Amino acid sequence: MVALFIVSVVIAYLCYRLRLVPIAGFLLAGIVIGPNGLGLVYDQELVDILAEVGVILLLFTIGLEFSLKKLSRIGRAIFAGGGLQVALTITIIMGVLLVLGVNWKAGIYTGCLVALSSTAIVLGILAERDETDTPVGRLSLAILIFQDLAVVVMVLLVPMLAGESGTAGDFLWVLGRALLLIAAVLVLARRIVPWILEHVAHTRRQELFLLTVVAICFGTAAASSYAGVSLALGAFLAGLVVSESRYSEQALSEILPLRTIFSAIFFVSVGMLLNLGFLAEDLLLVLVVAGVVILVKVITTASSVLILGYPIRIAGATGLALAQIGEFSFVLERAGRAAGLSPAGLGEAGSQLFIAATVLLMLLTPLQMQVAPGFGAFLSRTLFRRLSAPTQQPTTEETEYLEDHVIIVGYGPAGRRLVQVLQDRGIPFVVIEMNPASVKEMHREGVRVIYGDASRPHILKAARVVSAKLCVVVINDPAVAPRIIHQARYLNPTLQIIARTRYLTDMEQLQQIGADIVVPEEMETTVRIFTQVLGAYMIPPEEVERQVQFIRAQDYGIMRGSIQEAHLMVLQGLDEEGMHTRAVAAREGAPAAGKTLEELALRRQHGLTVLAVRRDGKTIASPAGDFKVQVGDRLVLVGTAERFAACAVLFRAEPRIIDQPPGRPSPE
Repeated sequence: MVALFIVSVVIAYLCYRLRLVPIAGFLLAGIVIGPNGLGLVYDQELVDILAEVGVILLLFTIGLEFSLKKLSRIGRAIFAGGGLQVALTITIIMGVLLVLGVNWKAGIYTGCLVALSSTAIVLGILAERDETDTPVGRLSLAILIFQDLAVVVMVLLVPMLAGESGTAGDFLWVLGRALLLIAAVLVLARRIVPWILEHVAHTRRQELFLLTVVAICFGTAAASSYAGVSLALGAFLAGLVVSESRYSEQALSEILPLRTIFSAIFFVSVGMLLNLGFLAEDLLLVLVVAGVVILVKVITTASSVLILGYPIRIAGATGLALAQIGEFSFVLERAGRAAGLSPAGLGEAGSQLFIAATVLLMLLTPLQMQVAPGFGAFLSRTLFRRLSAPTQQPTTEETEYLEDHVIIVGYGPAGRRLVQVLQDRGIPFVVIEMNPASVKEMHREGVRVIYGDASRPHILKAARVVSAKLCVVVINDPAVAPRIIHQARYLNPTLQIIARTRYLTDMEQLQQIGADIVVPEEMETTVRIFTQVLGAYMIPPEEVERQVQFIRAQDYGIMRGSIQEAHLMVLQGLDEEGMHTRAVAAREGAPAAGKTLEELALRRQHGLTVLAVRRDGKTIASPAGDFKVQVGDRLVLVGTAERFAACAVLFRAEPRIIDQPPGRPSPE
């Protein structure tokens, strides 16, 4: 285990420096430490078990990111697109091998091996690049789901192709069990699992919540295995079950660290299978086989997507993304070997050729997926564009998109009042809250809310922190607030962060971590937050000040009283300029500090206009190009949320270690 992790870290780091995706590093690590390399890891069975856990967790997280509603919308792509891709691939491979004189049974078996693509690698890269919900991502998922279903039938075919026992009744029995499993999952998703998670969440114990989620994941996967369905498909169904709960985002944030570890082991285990001696002796043959597989998979997958009515651009990109042999082909290959079948009927040489070509294609997959959009665009400029259906393209689900919005962390008294003001003003916002009762209340009232721990990067990303304008931290937890501020500042350096604290001693620490404004004391917090939020949206200062003075004159009675009186905060004059203006700090260690505006090229390269710069309490309006940005300056910029997200790297400082407040115990 030590050798596995240390070598994986070293090689993955080298790949990072060479700008290669981590998956390539893990595959190479497996080649180096495996029995055919340095032989540092020799217990292949242990590694295989851990790798299987990695596949289960990966498919579970993919299921979490999809809902039953989303899945129903790609049902046609699953059965029509996936069915066509598998059938076409098996037919072409069998035809080629028949011409070469290979037995038709070995041809069908080899076609089944080639038809499967790598669910773990493709979905892992799509998730890493946040492209799961793109057209290519949805189509890839749909075809991969069908392939996972087809594995059940393929495994049943093996003894028949080998001349062993097996009847049509066996097929019907296994398929019947699979359908019963899916029906049970639907019942769990609608009735039982949300009820379980609701009660567990009310305990407010994160370790109990994590254990419950893991139990659901592995329990459903085990049930699918007993039903004769693949573990991976069961894990995906388990993710779908949990995705129907309002606690799905927190479940995903809890499981991601585990997935990272075990998925890495899976890719290492695949690399360990490669025999370097065989590869060196028959390199040309391996390259030819890999090239044929890529060609066949691109043609069959792209053809299937074109028949569904998608343009050649999407079809070509999807075809190249799925142009590899999958991990479940190893399961099928082992089953075939036990029954006396081998790839292309070549015996042990065929097995080694299959393994070498598969590992090589897996290594190439990250590169293929990187160039896939360009490949699709290239096809759309050639004669192949005539293959695109002239009819209207299939409609895709409209995903909710937030920009220039407010993220409110906490739904206590200050959070509730801020929500009321933002609703009255029509300013977009999303709330992050860990109290299940409050989450349930907001769901009833139609308030956009995410259940989860805001100190987790995934939860902040789910709240679209990258395109947010403001983040208001109003939770009463001095141990967690610094972590939230630190994560939000790193993910979006152009974000304005306003935080509350009960202690004056915490103000300096929170500001050093990244908070722009820290407001102490509960009642003044509410008033100051309103002031800062409305001011950021260009509400006239005199109007804001008039309302604040009135509230203070009433000794905060309005804030303590009925929320119905919040109409006093309904102001006039919110304009487009206020929505798109931000004050961005140049912090120590950020690339922007020490450069002139001409060097930064904010307008020319990033589409942002510098309206003014605040330095030492003074405002410098419309600074010239030779103006040098210093640490501590605040640039008042105007532009779209997309432009601010694109230039984030200019204002992102190096991560800081969060110190504990003096005299406070560590959260651990």
